[in-house]
Amino acid sequence: MTLQESGEMYLETILILSRRGDRVRSVDISEHMGYSKPSVSRAVGLLKSADYITIDGDGHIHLTDSGRDIAEKIFRRHTLLTELLVSFGVSPDTAAADACKMEHVISDETYEAIHRHMHAYGSNTKHTIEEAKE
Repeated sequence: MTLQESGEMYLETILILSRRGDRVRSVDISEHMGYSKPSVSRAVGLLKSADYITIDGDGHIHLTDSGRDIAEKIFRRHTLLTELLVSFGVSPDTAAADACKMEHVISDETYEAIHRHMHAYGSNTKHTIEEAKE
């Protein structure tokens, strides 16, 4: 199954919330993303049926290995692209918003080229999940 941009956003959100030490529930995703509870419920159902997440008996959402791989990839892209745009003089808020759009459409080749460039010229990008901020 090919994951749509919105699915990637949900997975990234679940990753960020879980790395903060929170037990992730649909309501947490709804609040974080600003989406309605029915929209989140539908998306969670789709992600579960595609085996990207599991839901335990208490309603807590957990990423599967494949879901985590996708979420981490999107998060790394978001972090790198945000840093790149900030280095160009874009405000951090605008850079983060634009990176959120770009992270889903750039190719692996382009991402890797940007990553190599940023690394070669002294970037402090760590691409760690622990650096996730709201």
